[in-house]
Amino acid sequence: MILLNTMENIKITLKTIFGLEKVLKEELEELGYKQSEQLNRAVQLMGTWEDVYFLNLHVRCAICVLVELKTFKIRDEKDLYKQAMKIDWTSYFTSDKTFAVRGAVQSKLFSHTQYPYLLLKDAIVDVFRDKTGDRPDVSLKSPQVVFDLYIKEDFVTLSLNTSGAPLFHRGYRFEVGEAPMNEVVAAGLIRLSGWDKKSAFIDPFCGSGTILIEAALLAANIPSNIERVHYAFKNFKNYNEGLWEGIYHKANKRAETFDFPIIGSDIDSDMVLMAKRNLRGLPISRNVTISTAPFNEVKKPADKGTLICNPPYGMRIGENIEEMYAELGDWFKNELKGYSCWVISANEDALKHIGLKPDSKVKLYNGDLECSYRQYTIFDGFRRDAMHRDSTETI
Repeated sequence: MILLNTMENIKITLKTIFGLEKVLKEELEELGYKQSEQLNRAVQLMGTWEDVYFLNLHVRCAICVLVELKTFKIRDEKDLYKQAMKIDWTSYFTSDKTFAVRGAVQSKLFSHTQYPYLLLKDAIVDVFRDKTGDRPDVSLKSPQVVFDLYIKEDFVTLSLNTSGAPLFHRGYRFEVGEAPMNEVVAAGLIRLSGWDKKSAFIDPFCGSGTILIEAALLAANIPSNIERVHYAFKNFKNYNEGLWEGIYHKANKRAETFDFPIIGSDIDSDMVLMAKRNLRGLPISRNVTISTAPFNEVKKPADKGTLICNPPYGMRIGENIEEMYAELGDWFKNELKGYSCWVISANEDALKHIGLKPDSKVKLYNGDLECSYRQYTIFDGFRRDAMHRDSTETI
């Protein structure tokens, strides 16, 4: 049974993207959750439903917040259905709500990885029919209630996905380009960079403004999900509207004027317009300056700061991407002395043309693309070894 008491302890799992587990754990510690366990693409902790509501609003580096319902072992496909039939699914939601089953299956017990989701869906529907004579409908695109199914060989974990749509659906972005970076990745890049939230911040390939917006919201201590309206937990039977409203109204929604610059640029004027439109409704809009310009015409706005950029990867035929990365490295050396410059790219060969030895490398994913996220510290009188071509070392 689901724990209807909002103050009773429950196991909470926050899913994230490969490579962001450590910064998610650090973020949770800053939010006051000192006891948590770092897992593969997830961090787990004990909490209450009040924590579930709070985390959905405040966490920046998680894709979703799960509440564990039940764990058990299975011997074959039929066992999954039998175990799921023992659960009173009618205690979690009503038949007028649509639902979906999502998750991950890593088991040789199933000949097809999609089959377990179908079995669980059938069990939920059959329990409703047996108990109420009615059945909820399945919605793959926009379900109101989402169940998470995780199978590792013979071990099964069933959870409620309290977020529903991934938490990178912040609610503030009205327009995007062709290949937008999702907001969870952007928030993770910022945390990995170690930006102090007090010094200059630059994104010279800003696109529709995602990295800039996430940086400004972080600096202003405004939750990234402050504009989001829809959460799956609002469709559960135990939803406590008063508790949620109290948490939401306590959250900071106002930004002071920063005494440091946050600037972005893009060579595409349409993308710059998109970024400005996405900023328009946010309280941090006056703290971010965006212009139409190629990266190598941007002047540093202060002596010290952090740059994060997501340049083109050169996936299109005919792009001379190596030359652009070489120019990027030259611009770092000539213009950005005193800056910590971070570049994420899926093009390893192009990254070598930056012509600087990276201080660190982190393996990350931007969508389905495996990327390398690299730091280049540009010193005032930078070292001779910093001029060496990038090695193929990894960390």
